[in-house]
Amino acid sequence: MVVQPYVFFDGRCEEAFQFYEKAVGAKLEMKMKYKESPEKHPPGMLPPGYEEKIMHMSFHVGKSLVMASDGMCGGDAKFEGMSLALSVDTEAEAQKVFASLSDGGNVQMPMNKTFFSPAFGMVADKFGVHWMIMATPAT
Repeated sequence: MVVQPYVFFDGRCEEAFQFYEKAVGAKLEMKMKYKESPEKHPPGMLPPGYEEKIMHMSFHVGKSLVMASDGMCGGDAKFEGMSLALSVDTEAEAQKVFASLSDGGNVQMPMNKTFFSPAFGMVADKFGVHWMIMATPAT
């Protein structure tokens, strides 16, 4: 079994990927716009101009696969009740990733040493996605 996040960016999927590409080194696996779907959408299903929106995207962050979409663009995306936990090898890397994800976002817990990690912090990025960044403790 594998659990993979599927994140709906409410019309900002492409922008979000470009941000994650810089912030956490995301690598694109695949991208399909609505107009590229092998099955035609029923008339009236998509609003005008929606053909250029992302129907499905997948990208890697480290060893993890994240799936994403523009969704149906019904309003502001809400990312409540969940966080993406990102573990890195060093404190320096944790600080760097935390700073990158914080750009335009909202720091919820500044990066600090905890009983379980030499560097841990929480941030909601500029898209509202919640992240928990942690340096893996030395063994």
